Amino acid sequence: MQEERGPMWYEIRVKGHLHQRWSAWLYDFSLRHEADGTTTLTGDLADDAAVYGLLSKLRDMGLTLLSVKVLDEATAAQEPGMPG
Repeated sequence: MQEERGPMWYEIRVKGHLHQRWSAWLYDFSLRHEADGTTTLTGDLADDAAVYGLLSKLRDMGLTLLSVKVLDEATAAQEPGMPG
């Protein structure tokens, strides 16, 4: 039996710079272009199914996934564009 949890914050890095218009399709995640040519997506997801759904969308876009990190609430609050 799996324990109930609230939404969790994620930071996902992909290769390349995504246009901001993709944010709405990607669960309204915040998109930040990095100097190294990557994009960092930050936002919250309700459950594991939503995580896999977002990762599937990134795969379907042909993007190279570089990292997926769960953020604690304090770190998420410091992210640009995140409520805090």
